[in-house]
Amino acid sequence: MQVIQGKVADRAGLEAAIRRWDEELAPGAVGYLGSTGGFTDDGMFVVLARFESEDAARRNSERPEQGAWWAETEKCFDGEVTFMDCANASTWLAGGSDDAGFVQVMEGHSANRERMFEMMETYADRIKEGRPEIIGGTVGTYGTDGWVEAIYFTSEAEAREHEKMPLPDDIAEAMAQEMPSDVRYLDLHEPVLVSARR
Repeated sequence: MQVIQGKVADRAGLEAAIRRWDEELAPGAVGYLGSTGGFTDDGMFVVLARFESEDAARRNSERPEQGAWWAETEKCFDGEVTFMDCANASTWLAGGSDDAGFVQVMEGHSANRERMFEMMETYADRIKEGRPEIIGGTVGTYGTDGWVEAIYFTSEAEAREHEKMPLPDDIAEAMAQEMPSDVRYLDLHEPVLVSARR
């Protein structure tokens, strides 16, 4: 999974570039599975592009047409654009979904990220019982301690309503112990969800 994000200077231009990539470049991106992207309230754009393998992602990046497209597209950003290559990616519950009405992207660093993900798997079914609006999630790791997770919800209204409800004590305690405190949240109110055409 590749995660790309940056401050947007020309939203209309970026939206047009994304449409052009989907129409013209996506058909030739062998191994591309789909993407989740969107704009935040503070003018950031983030996209999580999924590939069947690290090699497939690298081959796509090396295509001449990809390089030419990016040379134009990066002009739509204000300043540096960040790239995170997550060689290890997985899903929990139903994973990502093109039916999601709201997506929350979380980013952070944790020396115990494997334990954090194990905890998510352990409590997944019980979390789903208390938070039925959660469809699932996609998680990627990079470097020695970096991680990115996208959680897919049926709607933002349902997510906001249910997040007010307390979790069972044992789950709340485990999350308090394992979840890092410096998590960055990127709320995609109008997510752009794409699955590769087969």
